[in-house]
Amino acid sequence: MYELKKDGRMLEYGLTKAYPDVYCFSTSRHGGCSRGAYASFNCNPYCGDAPEDTERNQALLRSLMPAPPECMAIPRQVHGTEIRAIGKDFPEKTEAERAALLEGVDALVSDRPQICLCISTADCIPVMCYDTRLNVIAAIHAGWRGTAARITEKTLREMARLYGTKGEDVAACIGPGISREAFEVGDEVYEAFRKEGFDMERIAFRREKWHIDLWEANRIQLTESGIRPANIELAGICTYGNPADFFSARRSGIRSGRILSGIMRLK
Repeated sequence: MYELKKDGRMLEYGLTKAYPDVYCFSTSRHGGCSRGAYASFNCNPYCGDAPEDTERNQALLRSLMPAPPECMAIPRQVHGTEIRAIGKDFPEKTEAERAALLEGVDALVSDRPQICLCISTADCIPVMCYDTRLNVIAAIHAGWRGTAARITEKTLREMARLYGTKGEDVAACIGPGISREAFEVGDEVYEAFRKEGFDMERIAFRREKWHIDLWEANRIQLTESGIRPANIELAGICTYGNPADFFSARRSGIRSGRILSGIMRLK
């Protein structure tokens, strides 16, 4: 059973204990100020919540971190495969410039300290990566479309291209998301994965409809990118099955709160 930290507000990963220079987390839905379907610790500004509540929750989140980030990068995701590198000039940009940079982006990479890379989910899969040799970080939003399009694999390739990351040096976390048992899909979703070359016997089974294992589909991308299986941490938390602690869009609809998962170099 998972254990929530910070008065029930945060899920912290073993990555943080193993590598004290990095902090990696996912928020729960507890201890914030949002209301209704956003109750209560929604930090996502794009899902219809009251802006003043989102801002207060983000301020609370920053106060819970080991060191307050210089800034938080929270992209407006579109279930695509756009990957954005966040550089040292990001904190100096205007709010409008940051928003433009983060528009339509589903994965972030950076080698800069004190910038928290964030991903929002509510059944989709958050994946966080840390290059332990080069101190490079990544946050990846892997819904079924992004997973089928191999966004996790593509992000690791981008880390290699920009910074020289090698899979053997990477530790990764797969955060809370919908489980295979709960993720019932149509034939078209099954076909999307099959056409991309996934081992369907490994990630899918059929009852009345197909069920897809998004956790395993992303774990496969991590291992095929050279990450050692022992260096992959799986939260194993089904958001659909644990709606009291985590937001689930399948249960509450699109206009509801989001889990915010983040990773930050502390120095």
